[in-house]
Amino acid sequence: MENSQATNKFTNHKKIIEIADHDWQSAKAARICELNVIVKNNNCLIDQYGRELHHFCTTSYLGLDYHHKILEGAIHGIAEAKTLRIANSKNRCKLEMLEQYETALSSLFNATCLSTLSCSSASAGLLPLLASGAFTNNAPPTMVFDKHSHYSMNHLKATCADETEVITAPHNDMSFIEDLCKKRNKVAYIADGIYSMGGQADIDNLLYLKARYGLFLYLDDSHALSAFGEKGRGFIRPHFQTLDDQTLIVASLGKSFGASGGLVMFGSEKQKNLMSRYGGPSNWSQSLNSAAIGAGLASIKIHQTTELSMLQEKLLANIKLFDSLICTEQQGTHTAIRLITCGEGKKSNTVAAQLADSGFFTSAVFFPVVPRGKAAIRITLRADMSPEILLSFCSRLISLIEENKINS
Repeated sequence: MENSQATNKFTNHKKIIEIADHDWQSAKAARICELNVIVKNNNCLIDQYGRELHHFCTTSYLGLDYHHKILEGAIHGIAEAKTLRIANSKNRCKLEMLEQYETALSSLFNATCLSTLSCSSASAGLLPLLASGAFTNNAPPTMVFDKHSHYSMNHLKATCADETEVITAPHNDMSFIEDLCKKRNKVAYIADGIYSMGGQADIDNLLYLKARYGLFLYLDDSHALSAFGEKGRGFIRPHFQTLDDQTLIVASLGKSFGASGGLVMFGSEKQKNLMSRYGGPSNWSQSLNSAAIGAGLASIKIHQTTELSMLQEKLLANIKLFDSLICTEQQGTHTAIRLITCGEGKKSNTVAAQLADSGFFTSAVFFPVVPRGKAAIRITLRADMSPEILLSFCSRLISLIEENKINS
């Protein structure tokens, strides 16, 4: 008997593969994906083809991934713990240094913080709990995902739909969200603070909707944490004097923070306890290992010095330099992400391959990462890029834009 159950309401991997696999095969043939690299020096890689590549698709926006204090911290963490990890679920037993780490993170970000293996595992544990009503007085909220919210959140729509109503909202459409707030008893909005393909959440209007209708906010600030804000608090956290229990912030500790893993900022210890007990991937038998904890503790020390603000200023200077040379839709925004729209995946792959053969590694992004017909070259900037390298990159990029007749 055939299965008559409705399918593909939220995902359709078969269709995605049918549409996208040709572009992935093209990217592999063009030697712009599946690279195996060794590090020559800061932000300079050598791939298996012998090409020396300056890294322009990194997410370590401050360059802390090469910082000697963080590398030393990772080594110290292993030596102090005398093991890489404790092999059991961390709500049963965990390294004392992990408790110290979460306490230090809580102090740095002025919130109740929980570490996770990744930002994705944080969302995988949190979003179903939010959908169940565990954070909203046992009243399951309508879950509204921004159309551009990251895949690490979007792929959980089906799981959330087993608990409550799930809706996808047009990108940054505040009128759409407000209409839902008027019609539903409780609405939770799931989105990015800074989007991985550029742009940012309309935080001012979201705070208005929160104040007027009690909108619950679930925001991923991975691309802003450490890179922006006082003490590296990112884009979202500075908008709250005190984080309340109607806002959840998740972020990566493996991008600008320079370490590894993910982070959840809660408004209360009660919420953290719920996550620790029922958050699935957040408490399975792999917690952050001692190297990651040691690196994170070293990063926190950097965040407490003027070095962090100096790195943030260097990043902003490089962003402004890029914007003075090349126009994009993201021009003038304080994000380190810029897109050169190429149209079809074939063209983005061609341009990315030409850049790689010129010594510059970028990302060719195409469906499903971006909508069909919106393929692009994704460029990410860093604090530790020299003006000379950045100028050389922009010069080559400008020539390729003209050569390939791209209207960025």
